[in-house]
Amino acid sequence: MVGKVIRGKRVQGLIRYVLGPDNHGKHHDPHVIAGFRPVEDLEPARRSDGSPDFRTLDELMMQPLALLGEFGLTRPVWHYPIRAHPDDPILTDEQWAEIAREIMHATGLAKKGDDDGCRWFAVRHADDHIHLVATLARQDGQRPDIRNDAIKGRAALRRIERKNGFVQTAPADRTAAKRPTRGETEQARRHHRPEAPRVSLRRHVITCAAGARSEKEFFSRLQDEGVLVKFRHSRQNPDQITGYAVALPADTGRGNQPIYFSGGRLAPDLTLPKLRARWSSAPSGHDPNGPSRHPLSGAQLSVGTAKAVLRQTVRTCAAEATGTTDFLTRLDQAGLLLRVRHSDRTPGQVTGYAVTLPGHRDRDDQPRWYSGGQLADDLTLPRLTRLFNQTEQEPDFTHEELQAIYNDAARAADHASDQIRRCITLNPQAARDAAWAASDVLHVAAQTTGNPHLHRAARAYDRAARAPDGRTPKPTRAGEGLRTAARVMAMAGLIQDKTTVDLLVLVAGLTALTGTVAQLRAAEGRRAQAEAAARSSAHLRYPDETSRARATTAAVPLSVPEPRAKFSPRPAGRRQPRRG
Repeated sequence: MVGKVIRGKRVQGLIRYVLGPDNHGKHHDPHVIAGFRPVEDLEPARRSDGSPDFRTLDELMMQPLALLGEFGLTRPVWHYPIRAHPDDPILTDEQWAEIAREIMHATGLAKKGDDDGCRWFAVRHADDHIHLVATLARQDGQRPDIRNDAIKGRAALRRIERKNGFVQTAPADRTAAKRPTRGETEQARRHHRPEAPRVSLRRHVITCAAGARSEKEFFSRLQDEGVLVKFRHSRQNPDQITGYAVALPADTGRGNQPIYFSGGRLAPDLTLPKLRARWSSAPSGHDPNGPSRHPLSGAQLSVGTAKAVLRQTVRTCAAEATGTTDFLTRLDQAGLLLRVRHSDRTPGQVTGYAVTLPGHRDRDDQPRWYSGGQLADDLTLPRLTRLFNQTEQEPDFTHEELQAIYNDAARAADHASDQIRRCITLNPQAARDAAWAASDVLHVAAQTTGNPHLHRAARAYDRAARAPDGRTPKPTRAGEGLRTAARVMAMAGLIQDKTTVDLLVLVAGLTALTGTVAQLRAAEGRRAQAEAAARSSAHLRYPDETSRARATTAAVPLSVPEPRAKFSPRPAGRRQPRRG
């Protein structure tokens, strides 16, 4: 069973919708099955022409709101439709009425035995669903507590499913992205768009955030994609950005103004604070754009990839710099480790430099430094001054470097799969960061290669990436390796000649990674997330829909256990006693 909290302003219109005739012919015999009073007192009377008279029900539901007056809520109408799973049996009015009372009790709006709770009623006008309607004003003149009402209702529905043996649905774990409203979907259909603007914007934001190494680069990438960006500033510090919103130029509303969506309205992990956590390895409370930020990790990069990344970063910093001091400062701010050589004759004079990536070490576990001359002939400090204040150039990765970049991404995927596999049984929480970062690699690989299977896999994987309850996972080495791989692929840009890079190794690694994440989510009891990861893996493994559907069904067990704090693996070589 699934339910959804909908808030509104006018209860009269909602009453006429749930109890009146339907223009689409989907309402069959609408009638009240439960409420704060006996059903016969709430059922609308019939006029002489047979039409329902809603005036009495209107007055009953509006009276508590009038009692609250100006202290009432701006949207005081609470609407909660509940729909049964297609495989569930058809319930009687009495069974639906009991479910309605359980939901009202669980949300706290009208607890059993509380005669002063909110006024409510339940309407059934189809076999498979009912509508709960309430006004958010208690009869004792107090405001009701509506905090976490959707989560409480979802938990109550899952208890009802287990109690009655119904098909068990996913918990309210805040991993699902916000779906387009009916109005957005209808508007997209009228304008012949393939998807709603909310979906397009979410994909743009996820891809740009995955490839960006800083907040500035993130917003620059969005603007390069043709997305409109609007910032929210702090009231206390007007120069501080506290949020953002995005819009498509062609998606306009009243007054021909663009319709903006904040990051939180797109997905739970796309708010600005959570995006900043991706780009910073600094401790909580530090400046995410400060010098302690390390967006790239060289721990899992080959020498060829590391040199290519360092060369491109040095060129970018030089093009933006106004002098040597500014250039060195920009290298530090870009997250590189910097070593400066000074003159022996003139104290304080810089005669050379060397850079490396955090975690990029040699066989002796020492940092592997690269001077400017080792990166390129024109990147020595004397020649580098010619690049200052120049227009930034396009990435100049060679074919061999592109191959090395994608091979490193495949190795990062294999390493993450191994890490997740080791954590599945004993500590699933330790694998959540890698599962989250896998989305970055999928989206960036899809954008840079244009591979249609990768595009479908990235879209399908969306929900599987997020940690339950909107939490930000603790960073891990496997997750940092995947994010670095995504950012390096984004630096390389769109591959024009598809023959220069063999994608088979990367796709194989991502197929294994998404399949392992499906096992992780199943072990956690997150069926919806497990199915999303299994669909993503099937998109990479099977090109046709029939084989893909079979693979998705087989990859996720039909009955997923409830999540537990700890799992005890069964000892090998010991027969378990027969029960029953």
